Amino acid sequence: MDREVSQSEEMTERTFFMLKPDAVRRGLVEHILQRLDDASLRMVAKQQLVVNKAQSGALYTEHEGKPFYDSLLTYIHSGPVLVTVWEGSGAVALVRKLIGATNPTDAAPGTIRGDFGLAIDEDVVHGSDSVQSAEREIPIFFPGLD
Repeated sequence: MDREVSQSEEMTERTFFMLKPDAVRRGLVEHILQRLDDASLRMVAKQQLVVNKAQSGALYTEHEGKPFYDSLLTYIHSGPVLVTVWEGSGAVALVRKLIGATNPTDAAPGTIRGDFGLAIDEDVVHGSDSVQSAEREIPIFFPGLD
């Protein structure tokens, strides 16, 4: 017997969200996670770790060869990060809106980067920019997550 799928079920998706070394060092983890929780998203996975070279290479593969690539990897390896997966209606777009513009000087007040970001080259967070990116990024840190 077929059941009708509600509109919210149709739009439920998962996204990958990382609090980078600067956010962890500065003690911003709970403040930042609360923003996603307040947006009615549900955390389905969480892990603190130091990113290894295989993970960073896979995560930032689209930036390989760009002038900032080596410094990005140096930064991401500089300390522990918190990797998470969030689920909810339109999760990818919602998290991107909460994050704000990449450059913290361009990010609006009230966004994570606007409120907590100090420098573009030591960004406080990373979030998937599309459903396809989330589908690629989540297994890098959470293989086998259903």
